[in-house]
Amino acid sequence: MRTILAGERFAARLQPGDIVLLKGELGSGKTHFVKGIARFFDIAPEEVQSPTFSLIHEYVGSVRLYHIDCYRLNKPEDAYEIGLEDYIYSDGISLIEWPEKVEPLLPDNCQIVEISHISKEQRKIIIHHQV
Repeated sequence: MRTILAGERFAARLQPGDIVLLKGELGSGKTHFVKGIARFFDIAPEEVQSPTFSLIHEYVGSVRLYHIDCYRLNKPEDAYEIGLEDYIYSDGISLIEWPEKVEPLLPDNCQIVEISHISKEQRKIIIHHQV
């Protein structure tokens, strides 16, 4: 629940057109963080699901959120097939899990959120802005 609250607090700084890179190992809480961002923008957190198999979920609230999971991509060029550029250069907010898979295609002005396990119940969340 704290990871969701951290996402909600973080969302206050986001604007349409922003790109957030969510880094962390499997099960670290990236999707829970997105649930908090969604709640801030009037999207029910229970609507937010991991896009691992569908690759992209779109949510509409007070802004449009694109939750993108690049885990299953084999090479950066595969992102063209899912239309990554259409999302990240739109007027919505793009939230990208496993951004390392498509890093060469991403602009420099992304915000980075790193989430790691401290224990079963605790996470460490580091936020920085890439310029």
